[in-house]
Amino acid sequence: MADIATTGSSGKVVIKNIGLLLSGDIDQPILQADTIVVDNGLITAVGREKDCDLEGAQTVIDARQTCVCPGLIDSHVHPVFGDWTPRQNQIGWIDSTMNGGVTTMVSAGEVHLPGRPKDIVGLKALAITAQRAFDNFRPGGVKVIAGAPIIEKGMTEQDFKELAEAGVSLLGEVGLGSVKAGYEAKEMVAWARKYGIQSTIHTGGPSIPGSGMIDKDVVLEADADVIGHINGGHTSLPEAHVCELCEKSSRAIEIVHNGNERVAIAAAKAALELKCPHRVILGTDGPAGSGVQPLGMLRMVALLSSLANIPAELVFCFATGNTARIRNLNCGLIEVGRAADFVFMDRAQHTAGKTLLESVQLGDIPGVGMVMIDGIVRCGRSRNTPPAEEIPVVLSGH
Repeated sequence: MADIATTGSSGKVVIKNIGLLLSGDIDQPILQADTIVVDNGLITAVGREKDCDLEGAQTVIDARQTCVCPGLIDSHVHPVFGDWTPRQNQIGWIDSTMNGGVTTMVSAGEVHLPGRPKDIVGLKALAITAQRAFDNFRPGGVKVIAGAPIIEKGMTEQDFKELAEAGVSLLGEVGLGSVKAGYEAKEMVAWARKYGIQSTIHTGGPSIPGSGMIDKDVVLEADADVIGHINGGHTSLPEAHVCELCEKSSRAIEIVHNGNERVAIAAAKAALELKCPHRVILGTDGPAGSGVQPLGMLRMVALLSSLANIPAELVFCFATGNTARIRNLNCGLIEVGRAADFVFMDRAQHTAGKTLLESVQLGDIPGVGMVMIDGIVRCGRSRNTPPAEEIPVVLSGH
């Protein structure tokens, strides 16, 4: 297993001849620009080529009129260690997902670890270890924000303080452990929030042994920061209850691949009707019993765009900028100072859509021609997506 360095500099990178620049910002999803300049892994300029400083670039990329989009952020994954998942005994799933345009993943708990400790000392130790391990090791260059403890009965405020001080910034899905009552969850979620730890709650029927049914009333009472897989993971609450959660809660509405697709569409539509599309974020909820979905994020974009009839450029924001803002990540948006994490896409060969956005609106996923993380090219033409009509070319550098 190749160890991808977490350090090192991209130097100055110029990306020019961009045909479509998706911003990730739901208030302005398309930018009128054709050039991005990067230095040391961060965006330093976005605009027209004639207005940008291109001198001294170590790497120049000709986008060849393809689309550049912020790297996709999978808001809901269940990693364990390295690029292996014991749930499906599969190696290389993170690198494979990077080939689907994902550059950042957020753990909802390392629940698939065989013999996962459920005592308080053990669960804290696992969370800290996972946080440290993925901070030091990035399969395919992907940024895996891990170390998300599953809360159990008996935890005290001091436990959350210790976790935060050790660098843990997430809670695993509330409801996967012994804490399932709304009043218990509410207290622990509040402790986590006090110390800067973001929380996600399981929504719907049980997924793995030990998890339980979490209904709308528990979700509302617990008031976690993210309504995890609002469309079920796997089994959904009734559609009316999901729409009620969208209306009565102000928290993030997370829609996942490994859930009920009909309810996914209903939740997205409800968010638009309630005029809060900025709350919608996307994830896969994999690896899971459904397996690993390297193209799960792209499939979610195509699903919601085509069947919920939401403009594709807005749905790409669900998968990028919305998640970055809700998860407090320095990526997901094409703006100066943000991480240079990009996916280069074009319409898939032989799609009925005449443009990339039209093809997605018709339900086809795009072809990925290149993925860049921190200004460094991590893959060229994707081994997993359908072949793109056109792919970017590296004119100089590596």
